[in-house]
Amino acid sequence: MPVQQRKSEAVDAPNKPRLFHYGGFVDLGYLANFNFPANHFFRDRSTTPMVNEFNLNMIGGYVRKDATESSRWGTEWLLQAGEDSKAFGFAVGLPHVEDSDVWRHFGRANVSYLAPVGKGLTVQAGLFNSFIGYESLYAKDNANYTRAWIADYSPYLMFGVNAVYSFNDQWTGAFFIINDYFHLENSNSVPSYGGQVQYKPTSAWTIKETIYYGPDQSDTSIEFWRFFSDSIVEWKGDSLTVGVDYQIGTQRNASVPGNPRDFYTGATLETRWHIAGPWTASVRPEFYWDRNGLMTGSEQFIKAITTTAEYAFRYKWTNTIMRLEYRYDESTGPGGGFFKGPQNVLVSGQHMVIGGIILTLDSP
Repeated sequence: MPVQQRKSEAVDAPNKPRLFHYGGFVDLGYLANFNFPANHFFRDRSTTPMVNEFNLNMIGGYVRKDATESSRWGTEWLLQAGEDSKAFGFAVGLPHVEDSDVWRHFGRANVSYLAPVGKGLTVQAGLFNSFIGYESLYAKDNANYTRAWIADYSPYLMFGVNAVYSFNDQWTGAFFIINDYFHLENSNSVPSYGGQVQYKPTSAWTIKETIYYGPDQSDTSIEFWRFFSDSIVEWKGDSLTVGVDYQIGTQRNASVPGNPRDFYTGATLETRWHIAGPWTASVRPEFYWDRNGLMTGSEQFIKAITTTAEYAFRYKWTNTIMRLEYRYDESTGPGGGFFKGPQNVLVSGQHMVIGGIILTLDSP
């Protein structure tokens, strides 16, 4: 997605916009897994990875200065901790960047500049929100409490530089250069590249296509570069939002004789219905196929459905979000399955009931 979406600027006095915004959030959750695995692991997950225990999944604080026509330099800084900060930026089987246990505590760290070019060219450098995917790393920004499989296996954040330009009210283009597919992996020293086109035929419709192309193996020969596509279509009405996200990725495997082609794909159908007042309901069916085990480490086909009821209320600068969620996951294939029982045996399915409470504070 493009540079992080902004809230409307607050006004402290006539014609005097507030340049700096700040805030924080606390995300607490409990995933009741009826497989009752002894190791308490939600297998192959990087967010909400622990079950049958009460967890601080994420806590964070941020400060942000918007880049505007009256003040063209901007910056974002977000510090975070919790279970969801421990594994979200890594790839299976690849080395980590140096001091990764420190860098995982940063959710944003960038500077930006709004250049007076046409309708505005924004250039941003550092650690920024990913252009890929429908869902955020932070549950507070999503319709469901737990994230989809394609969200956990595509980048939540990117490290590098990007440029975004709005040609008109309908068309926006972006280009980025980043260190790796996942920003905390260290597969090599060659950068990766990507771009995005966004089209809004009407105010209700948004269509995005994002392409990633780069090396994610120690052998950086171009024949082994990964190609990845992320396609999103969203319709947003007064009380109902429907979105579809389809992803596909492939690369030739440099470490296996014959260099076979690895392949993975997945999709979600995102629905969110504002019923009335503080009440909202969401349903998300999805699938994920990791044909060669490149992303999850296991050859498997996953199907899941998640339903969420939300009650949220605001008080001044604060927002309290309470969610009750039911989730069913099924994993089949040579390496598929979820942990169950005192021996942590693998079974194809798991049922979960999830409770979460998220407290946020955001300056006007």
